[in-house]
Amino acid sequence: MLSALTAYFERIKIGKLLWAMLCSSGISLEVFFLTLLFALPLALIITAGRMSRLSCIAGLTNVFMLIIRGTPLMLQLIFVYFAPPTLLHIGMGRFTAAIVAMVINYAAYFAEIYRGGIQAVPRGQYEAAKVLGFTKLQTFGRIILPQVVKKILPAMGNEVITLVKDTALVQVLGVAELFHVAQTQSGRLVSVMPLFIAGVFYFMMNWAVSRFFDFAEARLGYYN
Repeated sequence: MLSALTAYFERIKIGKLLWAMLCSSGISLEVFFLTLLFALPLALIITAGRMSRLSCIAGLTNVFMLIIRGTPLMLQLIFVYFAPPTLLHIGMGRFTAAIVAMVINYAAYFAEIYRGGIQAVPRGQYEAAKVLGFTKLQTFGRIILPQVVKKILPAMGNEVITLVKDTALVQVLGVAELFHVAQTQSGRLVSVMPLFIAGVFYFMMNWAVSRFFDFAEARLGYYN
């Protein structure tokens, strides 16, 4: 009887642990998708500034990227949360600050990947499109962009996989994402099982990302 009750309570404990981990993984996924949603288009703007013919704009963009890429993401998270209330008397929630910092950081990295992809397209492609009567917008949308996407997919895949793991850093602001909950539960239960479960969750998310990029590369294989 006692062993049956013990097994029953153990099942309840494991069930509660899995539910807590599942809910916290939802927060991690929210950070992941919101970062991608805003960082991908912002990176295009940064790329335009980086490749601008105006030296002042290109110079400012280069300084911005040097700062973002030269400082730790954790430091940027802390700065975005604590600096605005002190300097501008504008406060923001922990989750909002985490998203803003993540978006700025990853937009800088994505922008450099975009730039590399655009510059890898031969100039002859532009000249051929001009001869055929394509406008600049048509040239970019129909000829250049598909080739750029194909070229940057491997680098983007690596960066997005890194993003999945970097969602754990938002815990520095007290956001209860997956790793934060895993650490809390591990300390409460005096067990490494929550950390192991968190590792499985991260692995599954990165497996899904890898499969998506493999599929995308296969679909764009005709550009080889």
